[in-house]
Amino acid sequence: MALWHLILLALVQGVTEFLPISSSGHLILLPVLTGMADQGTALDVALHFGTLGAVILYFRDNVARALRGYAGLARRQWGPDERLAAGLAVATVPVIVAGLLLTVTGLSELLRSVAVIAWATIGFGLLLWWFDRRGADTKTLGDWSLGQALKLGLWQALALVPGTSRSGICITGARAMGYEREDAARLAMLMSIPTILASAALLSLDLIGESDAEQLRDAGIAAIFAFFAALAALALMMRLLRSVSFLPYVIYRIALGLVLLGYVYL
Repeated sequence: MALWHLILLALVQGVTEFLPISSSGHLILLPVLTGMADQGTALDVALHFGTLGAVILYFRDNVARALRGYAGLARRQWGPDERLAAGLAVATVPVIVAGLLLTVTGLSELLRSVAVIAWATIGFGLLLWWFDRRGADTKTLGDWSLGQALKLGLWQALALVPGTSRSGICITGARAMGYEREDAARLAMLMSIPTILASAALLSLDLIGESDAEQLRDAGIAAIFAFFAALAALALMMRLLRSVSFLPYVIYRIALGLVLLGYVYL
């Protein structure tokens, strides 16, 4: 694959993975709207691992807490770190179950249409605006319970609809539950780690024995560029959240959705 194509894919994935504007929607739309060949499973996995590295590095303190928590759970301890670790595990279950159901029933392929992406982009964007505007600022990361983790996991399962945005719907759910903007985003990013791992592992099953040297080279290049793009996007979003709401992302989603609706129906 041409270098410019790899860089473009990596930038799209890296920038949109953690901003609440839907990375899967953009990656599905890229070949549809540009006529470029679909990137394939190998590059999807590489892009996921690139962004995974970025979120782990950026939130390394919280990741270290969660790892200590898992070790504590093995020793039957229960404290803030253990609660964080257990919550991340619980929050991942709904999206795995829902993902398997969509795959087995074939609905996952039916949802990969421009019309679905367009309506989801607009609809879930407006939902983000509503709860961000009306949500209370009463909870922080330390208030996260297993019950709240399960609820947020159910919100996250909605991200299996392309155009929804995994980070966006998790932030929406957290704001609806009363979490402050920064901690809502932090929870969404931490929840992405086991989810991306599960997704990449599932995709990797299709690659066993199929990848050649050229594919591995392209995957490595894509992963590196996706890592740096995602790291920059994360740093920018978390800094802006100290003074700016999610409204700019909502406006972008509505504009993109309207363009896509025009593409589908006009």
